[in-house]
Amino acid sequence: MENIKKIIVETVPEAVIEEDGRLTVTVEPDKLHRLAITLRHYEEFPFDYLAMLTGMDWGEKLGVNYLIAPSKDLSKVIVLRTGTTERENPLLYSVTDIWETAHLNEREVYGMFGIRFINNPDMRRFFLNADWKGFPLRKDYDTNPELNPLSAESKPIIDIAPCIVETPDGLKEEERHIFEDEDYIINIGPQHPSTHGVMHFRVALDGEMVKKIDVHSGYIHRGIEKISEKMSYPQILHLTDRLDYLSSNINRHALCLCVEKAGEIEVPERAQYIRIIMDELNRIDSHLVAWGTMCMDLGATTAFIYGMREREDILKIFEKTTGGRLIINYNVIGGVMFDIQPDFQKDVKAFIPVMRKALKEYHRLFSGNVIAVGRMKNIGILTYESAVSYAVTGPAGRGSGFACDVRKHAPYSLYNKVAFKEIVRVEGDTYARYLNRLDEIEESLKIIEQLIDNIPEGEYVTKTKPVLKLPEGEFYQRVEAGRGEFGVYINSHGDKSPYRLKFRSPSMAAVSVMPLICKDEKISDFIGIGGSMDYVIPDIDR
Repeated sequence: MENIKKIIVETVPEAVIEEDGRLTVTVEPDKLHRLAITLRHYEEFPFDYLAMLTGMDWGEKLGVNYLIAPSKDLSKVIVLRTGTTERENPLLYSVTDIWETAHLNEREVYGMFGIRFINNPDMRRFFLNADWKGFPLRKDYDTNPELNPLSAESKPIIDIAPCIVETPDGLKEEERHIFEDEDYIINIGPQHPSTHGVMHFRVALDGEMVKKIDVHSGYIHRGIEKISEKMSYPQILHLTDRLDYLSSNINRHALCLCVEKAGEIEVPERAQYIRIIMDELNRIDSHLVAWGTMCMDLGATTAFIYGMREREDILKIFEKTTGGRLIINYNVIGGVMFDIQPDFQKDVKAFIPVMRKALKEYHRLFSGNVIAVGRMKNIGILTYESAVSYAVTGPAGRGSGFACDVRKHAPYSLYNKVAFKEIVRVEGDTYARYLNRLDEIEESLKIIEQLIDNIPEGEYVTKTKPVLKLPEGEFYQRVEAGRGEFGVYINSHGDKSPYRLKFRSPSMAAVSVMPLICKDEKISDFIGIGGSMDYVIPDIDR
């Protein structure tokens, strides 16, 4: 990274460079964009992947952390940081022209912190109603419910996007219409089973072809990141399960890893084996739901029933071990809550051949069906460049040639000790994304096979202090969840609660790219494309 530091200094000589686990570069707001462009086009390995954009209230400053990496080497991570002391009208420069994923993320930061981004073409709030008063993630936010009463007169959506643009005469306030006056607009969601949750897409049609999509979220926003600022770290674990509920165990594992890394807590080897086996069972469970619901969206009810049949075997294993099925509350800081039950290994080993036989059945039932293939092949094309720029990871990103499996490229726990293939296809269509999930089930089975007979004896949890305080600093952990890279960022001031907690949602990236991959496709294909992206809405509505 020495070459990178040299380029940073040449581009912005006054940049403050810190190296504590990862390279952190602090620059003034008017220098951020120039530095970001330089790194994005760095010849040796361009930093073309914006993994996380995190709004911050440092007290004396409002600002943003940008966590970036090259798509060709996800282990090389840099944090860019900038901020402004202006709290009445805070302005920063947008990076939407560099990384497409910044569009919705900057709108989220505006809604939560009040920071507006110069040259972002759409500065409407994301998650919150247009007439919401205050900025909830600021430290001085007034939580009086009377300021924002629930009312039928509130304005959830506005059709005009305010923005601030640079002109030769300085900054100028503008308003842009979301749709044209003659556009024919239909609503898909928020109450629609095939939106996989309360997601609202406003779709402009040209005949039966999709012309434009406006994504509207926020119907179930629960303020988990704000609530976490008043909770202890063991208490926050229970909230992670309820983000992407289909990857609940993996999400919880991510927070545990982040806290354990920050607190230098050693996890027993037995617990690490159990965690990975449970994570991979959870991944199979998640992919089965994704496969079954996508097939049902395309009209194959039988496939959904088949997928739920094998998933039930996994849920029974979860239930015998933890007492839970969907939200299993199993990972804890330092290990797992209970040791495995006596039949655990036998039950898991019995499941593996059942699942392998079912995979063949799934392919016979649906993968080769001429009607199904016709509705998936060459539909909803997502190119490699767009997958990276929109930060689409998981099976959807890998369907476009983006090798982004965190287990391979930034291995955690025991993943550097097991052999498995990263499933990557280059077609970028709905069919590639569909096949990726089925193939990843087989790779999860291989991982489980390598571990299940080798679980070592010993403790299943390390005892921790009753009140856990992390040292001052910033800590980040990424894991491979069912839908892609799930990230946890903790900013600690040395207390028992985080000063700032941010979750990186893979589903938010998947939804943000829908307007691109659905454009000029038939409205009848919209649901199949959405099913192939496999977003889970509470993961977005944090």
